[in-house]
Amino acid sequence: MQNLNSTSYNIEVGERIRSIRKSYNMNREKFSEIIDISEVFLGQIERGERSLSLKTLRKIIAFSGYSADFILFGKVDNNNKLEKIHKLLTNCSEKNLDYIYDIILLSKKLF
Repeated sequence: MQNLNSTSYNIEVGERIRSIRKSYNMNREKFSEIIDISEVFLGQIERGERSLSLKTLRKIIAFSGYSADFILFGKVDNNNKLEKIHKLLTNCSEKNLDYIYDIILLSKKLF
């Protein structure tokens, strides 16, 4: 098993966190604000200079919908429909979210 404290491991984790942030079209300032860490610390994590805490990992998971398996180990579940839906809905306006919610409720009644 790979040494979890190694620099290369931290770099891989940091690259995955950067890819998550970029998938939401967010700069470091906005993403760090959402996960409640400093912009400088986020940059250090993304470059593999620092390790993230369990608390920070949980906040990234809660916000992004990505799994700990993906963030820590790069394991991708291509069938994770909820993750894909979450990513699609993240940038929707409140009005569009209300509309989508109504569609889902109506769809559930039909099926």
